[in-house]
Amino acid sequence: MNCLNVHGISTASTLLHRNDLWEEKKRKVIRLCYNGKSRNLTSSGDLTSTELGSIKSDKIHLPSLNNLSIKELAPLQQTKETRSREVVNSNGIGIVPFLTGRVFLITGATGFLAKVLIEKILRTVPEVDKIYLLIKANDKDVAMERLMKEIVDTELFVHMRQFYGKSYMKCMLNKLVPVVGNVGESRLGMEVEFADHIANEVDIIVHSAGNTNFNERYDVAIDVNTLGPCRMLSFAKRCKGLKLFMHVSTAYTNGQRKGVISEKPFRNGESITRELAAFENCMSSFPILDVEAEIKVAFDARNAFQDNIVTQKMQDLGMERARMYGWQDTYVFTKAMGEMMIESQREEIPVVIIRPSIIESTYKEPIPGWIEGLRMMDPLLIYYGKGELTAFPVDAKGVIDAVPADMVVNAMLAAMAKHGAVGKPGLRVYHIASSVVNPLVYQDLCDYFFDYFNSSPYMDLQRRPIKIQPAKVFNSMDDFHTHIQTEAVQRSANSPQEIRFSKRVQRSLDLAKHLAKLYEPYTFYEGRFDNTNVQMLIKELSEEEKRHFDFDVGSVDWKDYICNIHIPGVLRHVQKGRGL
Repeated sequence: MNCLNVHGISTASTLLHRNDLWEEKKRKVIRLCYNGKSRNLTSSGDLTSTELGSIKSDKIHLPSLNNLSIKELAPLQQTKETRSREVVNSNGIGIVPFLTGRVFLITGATGFLAKVLIEKILRTVPEVDKIYLLIKANDKDVAMERLMKEIVDTELFVHMRQFYGKSYMKCMLNKLVPVVGNVGESRLGMEVEFADHIANEVDIIVHSAGNTNFNERYDVAIDVNTLGPCRMLSFAKRCKGLKLFMHVSTAYTNGQRKGVISEKPFRNGESITRELAAFENCMSSFPILDVEAEIKVAFDARNAFQDNIVTQKMQDLGMERARMYGWQDTYVFTKAMGEMMIESQREEIPVVIIRPSIIESTYKEPIPGWIEGLRMMDPLLIYYGKGELTAFPVDAKGVIDAVPADMVVNAMLAAMAKHGAVGKPGLRVYHIASSVVNPLVYQDLCDYFFDYFNSSPYMDLQRRPIKIQPAKVFNSMDDFHTHIQTEAVQRSANSPQEIRFSKRVQRSLDLAKHLAKLYEPYTFYEGRFDNTNVQMLIKELSEEEKRHFDFDVGSVDWKDYICNIHIPGVLRHVQKGRGL
């Protein structure tokens, strides 16, 4: 190599191809050689016209080094930590290399989020070894039928279907293995020999199964959301080569906390009421939350009620216990207790808890706007678009914390690679949320709904466009109820077919009351989910990883997402175009 000598330091006179120059955005790269090693110094900014003029025969000579100072050329005195950071910055987290050749076990496999996760893994890491999918079914045939109908044949996998063509089915069945099981049963309901086989192979467990019914029976919710993670963790301890146990929870396990809420794990005995009472020095008046005692309360109560009233009584009990300890409903309360059980029983298992906020349709991948079922904001937008809901009981200046499904999945994969590669015992929590970094204000959301349906209205049965008005918002439930009652009376009085129309008005009135009661703890929620851990994870991504595994919720343009991606996605994939 031809070298120049500048103040005793050997430098290489390197040539760069013109294409490389433009692809690197015309940055100047100087390769310095010293003590048998080399490093890159990069100066930002466009090349000068003089430097561009030196391009000859598709090559360019680097500018002179004479003006560089000794300080700029001196070798860096790097610590071990500095060198480690440089490796991270240049190579990123190493998501694809880590996932290559891995064996997964995923629960809740036929659920919305898990499907997006499965598709992303198969599309971006085709060299993944195998993905075992725990599917609730009576036998293997039913499990395979569900795999085909609810995963393989869905529109979500359209890009893979196009890429593999006639080999698509073979490819999918080579990678995806349905496993008959149920997180609500002891030993997960798996066949003993098959469970042993999986335990010997699996590298990563993703526990995504859960019961998301806000008002579920207390015993049922505990069985799935609290005891389910315990059963999965017990199985994880049998997996000799396990790199990571990932548990999908929800940001709303933080209950009725207020202000900015940090990413920290729950521990047995913690309750939100005691936490809030600590600020008023009256903790002693609130009971300590004992998860095992709560499990006993639920199952004892189930046996005490008669069959004809047990469902309603158990639903009431769940809501009562949740609110006593400071949670909004049975769902988030039992999920929080599930986290507590993981923390107390994890032992040497490396654990990551993912807490997404309200998961909505995909932002970019694999199909913008893909969604299954109605998520939290979706019933509101549909009934508003149909003219059946004209007002919302929300804090107009409050924030709805939403996040696209593909960003949740990308964050999961990044956290998986970061912590799985290390494989050390510990527990890390990630809030995949937007309320701190990119808040979506309720008044803005209402405006976006109006903008969309005003320009692209629903059609009634006579194919006439349904005219809607800007939604009214009320900061109190009393004012909201007064409004909808008054509106119902006015609409009934103006109807030429009074009896038939009044029934429809009453149905709309009942619907509005139901949605208002169901969502009240969330539409007036005063907590904001800090995502410092997520932001740190983003900084560790390489530029290539940022392109392929983007989960920067701060970059989302909410108006564009709601009007051009999410609402069209709901109408297409959930409503199947009805009423359009």
